Amino acid sequence: MGLKGSDVDRLIGTRLYDAKEDAVDPAAVAAATPAILTYLNANLGISNNSGVACAASQGRIFADGDGVIFRNTYSCATVPGDILYRSMVLTENDPTARQVVLIVQGGQEAQALLDADKTTVTLSAPPPSLASTMHSYLIAGIEHIFLGYDHIAFLVAVVLWATRIMPVIKIVTAFTIAHSITLSLAALGIVVIPSRIVEPAIAASIVFVAIENFFSRDLDRRWRVTFMFGLIHGFGFASVLKEIGVPPHAIVPALAAFNIGVEIGQVAIVAIVIPALIALEQLAAIGRAKPARRAALVYALSAVITVLGSYWFFTRVLDA
Repeated sequence: MGLKGSDVDRLIGTRLYDAKEDAVDPAAVAAATPAILTYLNANLGISNNSGVACAASQGRIFADGDGVIFRNTYSCATVPGDILYRSMVLTENDPTARQVVLIVQGGQEAQALLDADKTTVTLSAPPPSLASTMHSYLIAGIEHIFLGYDHIAFLVAVVLWATRIMPVIKIVTAFTIAHSITLSLAALGIVVIPSRIVEPAIAASIVFVAIENFFSRDLDRRWRVTFMFGLIHGFGFASVLKEIGVPPHAIVPALAAFNIGVEIGQVAIVAIVIPALIALEQLAAIGRAKPARRAALVYALSAVITVLGSYWFFTRVLDA
């Protein structure tokens, strides 16, 4: 099992991970090994449906780049029935966390995705199908957009001046193409940029588009800016896939499903935001001879997003 050093620090209270170096300290990992093993043994195990546990050997912990590797062997020869892998690692503390389980049987590899609602996978049963894998990554993509408050703020900021559908389609399409490129490159390990650079850059992109609303209402050309910043956001999306993992046997389908999930989430957000803006304008126009000025609404929302983006930028720079 692989765990990010920052996650281990958050769960156990250790100090393994150095954000500036983007790596764990091997000496600190060695010192924290008993505490890490205690946590893992309490939150994962292999047993049958009746709860009869397979005999476990003494687990080992290794430093590995920005995280740690847990290795152990389990003897299930005398345990009857189907064998289950159970894990609440991460999910017992963070309901949004995901864990990839790679299952190898008879030379074939398959993958299951565990979360707070699904904590077990049957190892002795047929491996999960490709359709099941794609469904899991599709849901993960949708959830990430709705839980990614910074990505939502960016999308809201870029469509605040929207009054026609075509510029919105161009903006969303440009953002999707851009983040799909960098997401794929990062997930495949071709281009890797540290999160200490990516996360502040995402916050800076939010501030930029929010401030731009005060000086420009031209959405027909905004897809170019959205494409440029979409490349940055793609690396942010890739950090989620890095935590989840990409199944070796289904890299392309998993990436495609995650991207489609992100796109579904984006379209849903835009479909909520624009009608909400129209409704706010109509509400503000009640009792007035003329409709309320759209500029006042856009400027107010842009100011709020600018403040939020600035706060995220400075906190992320300081945390880097």
